[in-house]
Amino acid sequence: MPPLPAAQPDIERALGRLRACAPGLAALEDADVVARLRRVAVASDFAIETLCRQPALLERLALDADAPATPPPVLAADEVAQLPGLLRRYRAAESTRLVWRDVLGLDDVDATLAGSTRLAETCLVLGLDALEQAFAERHGVFRDRDGRVRRLVVFGLGKLGGGELNFSSDVDLVYGYDVDGTGGADASDGERPLAAEAYFTRLGQQLARLLDDTTADGFCHRVDLRLRPYGTAGRVAWSFAAMELYFQHEGRDWERYAWQKARPVAGDIEAGERFLVELRPFIYRRYLDYGALDGLRTMKAAIAAEVARKELADDVKRGPGGIREIEFLVQALQLIRGGREPALRGRGLLASLQALVDAHQVAPGAADMLADAYRFLRRLENRLQMRDDAQVHALPEDAAGRARLAAGLDFEDWPALLAALDLHRAVVSTEFDALLAPRRRQAAPDALATYWRALPDAGQADVLADAGFVEPAGADGMLRDLARSPGVAGLSDKARARLDRVLPVLLHGAAQAQHPMLALRRLLTMLHNILRRSAYLALLDEQPAALARLVEVVSQSALLAERLALHPLLLDELLDARVSGPLPDRDELFDACAGVAGGDDAESVLQALNEVRQALSFRIAMAFRDGRQDAETTARQLAWLADAVVARVLALATAEVERAHGRVPDARFAVIGYGSLGGEELGFGSDLDLVFLYDADPLAPSDGDRPLEASRWFGRLAQKIVALLDAVTAAGRLFEVDVRLRPDGAQGLLVSSLASYAEYQRERAWTWEHQALVRARAVAGDPGLVEAFERVRGDTLSQRREPGGLAADVARMRGRMRRELDRTDAAFFDLKQGEGGLVDLEFLLQFLVLREGAVEPALLRPRHTPGVIDAACESRVIDHDTARALHAAHAHLLAIGLACTLDRRQRRAPLDDSIESARAAIRNSVRMQGLDFDSTSS
Repeated sequence: MPPLPAAQPDIERALGRLRACAPGLAALEDADVVARLRRVAVASDFAIETLCRQPALLERLALDADAPATPPPVLAADEVAQLPGLLRRYRAAESTRLVWRDVLGLDDVDATLAGSTRLAETCLVLGLDALEQAFAERHGVFRDRDGRVRRLVVFGLGKLGGGELNFSSDVDLVYGYDVDGTGGADASDGERPLAAEAYFTRLGQQLARLLDDTTADGFCHRVDLRLRPYGTAGRVAWSFAAMELYFQHEGRDWERYAWQKARPVAGDIEAGERFLVELRPFIYRRYLDYGALDGLRTMKAAIAAEVARKELADDVKRGPGGIREIEFLVQALQLIRGGREPALRGRGLLASLQALVDAHQVAPGAADMLADAYRFLRRLENRLQMRDDAQVHALPEDAAGRARLAAGLDFEDWPALLAALDLHRAVVSTEFDALLAPRRRQAAPDALATYWRALPDAGQADVLADAGFVEPAGADGMLRDLARSPGVAGLSDKARARLDRVLPVLLHGAAQAQHPMLALRRLLTMLHNILRRSAYLALLDEQPAALARLVEVVSQSALLAERLALHPLLLDELLDARVSGPLPDRDELFDACAGVAGGDDAESVLQALNEVRQALSFRIAMAFRDGRQDAETTARQLAWLADAVVARVLALATAEVERAHGRVPDARFAVIGYGSLGGEELGFGSDLDLVFLYDADPLAPSDGDRPLEASRWFGRLAQKIVALLDAVTAAGRLFEVDVRLRPDGAQGLLVSSLASYAEYQRERAWTWEHQALVRARAVAGDPGLVEAFERVRGDTLSQRREPGGLAADVARMRGRMRRELDRTDAAFFDLKQGEGGLVDLEFLLQFLVLREGAVEPALLRPRHTPGVIDAACESRVIDHDTARALHAAHAHLLAIGLACTLDRRQRRAPLDDSIESARAAIRNSVRMQGLDFDSTSS
């Protein structure tokens, strides 16, 4: 430890007093113990005073470096009067143990904060239990209709709720109770009954006094009840029903911030947690809540004024770059995104900071620096408070105090400590100011802003012409209609100010688009839909990057513009760092869909699942649009996402059918994907070709109260899956489903037994149905049945076929499809059905699999087009040059097709050299295999 010339006499006097208090104490004769005591004495007069009062504590700490926590007091029923003294002596002993371990390096700051939290919780629980016992004897208890006792719930807010209480902090408490609406009595059931509000108010007041009052033994914990509804003007204890009404109608931004960390710490913990679940929509909005930044800026300004007024520059909590700024930074980001991402709803600061890193909302390097700063500041704050057990946050002004503080923290001197402190505070200030600073918005011509604010009664359309609109009169009309609309007229002053900042930027961006009027129509359609949600205007106002990206996306993609207009929640995706980062893999897509909550409520599950699907497909679309991934990868990811959705819907449908009819014992079920889904080549907005299989005795009954035969049970399950996938929710529908590829088509049963499916494929299926089986794969269901399906598929596709007859069947079907479906004309080529298009390539590959499958089993494994091409090449069914040409043709035509879908255009494209090259590669390969898709024979 560095020398302490100024403070040395004080330290020696403290040790001398300790020796006087405990003469003959063996520990004081041990030089090593005395050395440790010197270190403790440097940091804490309070600890030395406690050791003087409780010498046995020193003996315990000196003998065992890892001495366990002090046992809490145990009270008999007739010893309640002794509780204040017992609690205070217990709290002093345990606090001293925390000082000892902190100063001697046995605990890090995280452990010290956790220990302080546990100590406060223990005192609250002991105090409340004793007071409730006394109340029950005098006033009785409250019970619900089932006879269960209803207790007070003590919510810890602030650092207590977050599990990171500093050494001598007050405890922020709010009292609640769950009595209203429970069907219980109006009053307690004792000899002197009380109404609920009086009962729980008195109980809460006595608990606060029990902990807070200063006696000969000092105090236990300072209690602050000002965070309750209406503050000091409000009731001391609130029923849950009354609190819910308050937060619904009166709750303010700072209360959302305060209740983020709320946690039941004593009393009826289970009831408290239930209430916090009900309160969650008040704290966390379902959308990105950039509107919260305005409230936080107001809080920041108030703190800055307080700092200036009270000269708090040396306050490590409230001063610039202090603890409160780190808390604000983390909690603000949690408020903004926590409604959409449950992982960001944590109570503890450091865990929440890491969750923000995991969600790509804070850079890892910045988070590391903030975490280091937080630990440094909290350790410094603890040491300030450990000296006299006082709730102080300001640095000492006297030389001796500064020397003691620096030495206790192992700094050479005060300037060295101050230099380290300044570095940490500078990091915090930089990050905090960056979060709440007004955003630099994209510049829009002043003329556009003036024009918009003058509407609908004034303003000149010439301004729009000057901005770049080739149809200024039409644009002017649309904008005047918007200005007159009820949505704009009904905006609050704050929301209207945001619209006045956002709209000129949107106009400027639309004017620069390739098709300005088209971009403007799409942007205004979207604006009409978000005016009711001021948070979305706040998002665009606060985040210039999202605003610029919105113009770009809407200008270039009709599909994404439509989805943004219908589902404004997708605006969040424009800001999400993951939109421009790596795309989720198959497992992550499944985890996202499987993690959709909602319990047994199908509507809630479908709503949440639709939101997840919309967000993920939007993210995939953005990656393709931005050129960050190719068309084949995009189509495969869309298929994986569909797989994940089907798996989640299967689980939901199964639960619903089982609730109604029980289970079919020893039965199995699987969902088979055909077509683009099976071939992992799904497009944006594609439907799903599904076939359903089960494996059970068709007559076996289910075991529920309303049993069904297995065939009907699984038929009901398949119907339920189709209905859920096709159900319309506020977030859209999941997928349209086509079940016509099942055995016997529209005339067949919706679900087939494995045995009947195998028999159909073996005995009655047409060649085109075997072609379809090439791309078929199981997407969800029982693994054993999936394996059985694979065997049936393999056996079917590996049958020996007469090449000439096979070629004739394949060509006949392809010719028929082309005549009915090909939309190629003199100007545009049908990318899918045209000659040399994607379906020609599919039929070619299916023909090769059916022709060669008996001798080349490797051809049977892949379902997607690139995989079949590779397998055909490796099996020497086609040569390397042909394989390369087919790969290139497939990738090019698929990319153009996806781009058409993104812009809501038919999958047709003007003929150019690249398309002609792709068509030629496919046509040549078809002819090389002896196929003639141009045949007109039926």
